[in-house]
Amino acid sequence: MISFEQALEIVLENAFPVGYERVSLDQALHRVLGEAVAADRDMPAFDKSAVDGYACIEPQDGQELTVIGHVAAGQTPGRPLQPGTCSKVMTGAEVPENTTHVVMVEQTRESDDKVVKLVEPGNKTNIAERGEDFKKGDPVIPAGTYLQPQHIAILAGVGHTRPLVAERPAVKLITTGNELVEPDQQPSASQIRNTNAPQLTAQFQQMGIIPHYSGIVGDDANDLLREIEAGVVHHHLTVLTGGVSMGDYDYVPDMMVNAGVEILFHKIAMKPGKPTIFGRKGDHLIIGLPGNPVSTFLQFELLIKPLLYKLMGADYHPASLKLPLGEEIKQKKSERDSWKPVRFEQGAVYPVSYHGSGHIHALWQANGFVRVPAGETHLKKGATLDVRQV
Repeated sequence: MISFEQALEIVLENAFPVGYERVSLDQALHRVLGEAVAADRDMPAFDKSAVDGYACIEPQDGQELTVIGHVAAGQTPGRPLQPGTCSKVMTGAEVPENTTHVVMVEQTRESDDKVVKLVEPGNKTNIAERGEDFKKGDPVIPAGTYLQPQHIAILAGVGHTRPLVAERPAVKLITTGNELVEPDQQPSASQIRNTNAPQLTAQFQQMGIIPHYSGIVGDDANDLLREIEAGVVHHHLTVLTGGVSMGDYDYVPDMMVNAGVEILFHKIAMKPGKPTIFGRKGDHLIIGLPGNPVSTFLQFELLIKPLLYKLMGADYHPASLKLPLGEEIKQKKSERDSWKPVRFEQGAVYPVSYHGSGHIHALWQANGFVRVPAGETHLKKGATLDVRQV
């Protein structure tokens, strides 16, 4: 049994880069950028007005100026300004040559169409200078960036309309167990509905990845071997739930070996998730998760999500906060670290009602997990904890 840190290190060091492809901007969201992107022009590309107002030269309170032009956004200014003259300009418009300030409309009084009077114009220039955001050739987004909406805007702004991005990893998802039926079926008295497949599918989809779901595989060694062999041939990553522990029908470890998979670890010193198993066959990775739904949810967040980012060429830095504990946590002594679901409330974290790794309903009100170290039986109210957001 290894520590979580050792397990994560093994998982990440066995990640390999997937390929790259160019996509249109409307397909780039939640993809990982495979190249650094530089500006194709200065931004702003010209000195522009930050307000609606009057472009002028060194304005003075009470000064009257002759209006010689009107510049809307997207227009090129006419003649340069001279002392005593001004041009009306709109927000985002290029200011005329010689402009030193743009006085806001609210700080002027119009005598007629040709004359304005300045009223306490102040010293603020209200001009966004050419290149103040970045210069042509400056890097704007580094390779390895997980593209969010704001990155799409930047790509559009520099005309990078077909970015190079990592391919989405091909993922095979298998759930195992004779006790399972799909959610749209009525379970018998000894069966339960399959929650792991919809849950994991949703977690993959949050990353822009659509897994290939193989359906429920019963507790049959031959069926399981056939699915594992297909996974480690046709997919970058195969994820199984159930069948990884020490029961009579827990065939996953043996069938992984029979499929030619090298087992890199089996069992992590943590709960939930102790029986997790990980291996590889060439450049094809496989991870078996416990069947309990909280285990699968947590192990996706802790192990699979960082792995997927690494496959796509990105470093994953999970959202973590340091917050005081709003209510004490007591537990029985354990030889393993425990991860407890918590909720955020008024600048503190509170444990949610949690009955163990099968209690998926506990997660509906949880938005994070805290790690209780092995051997710790009591965390006092007010203790500062590292909270892993999910």
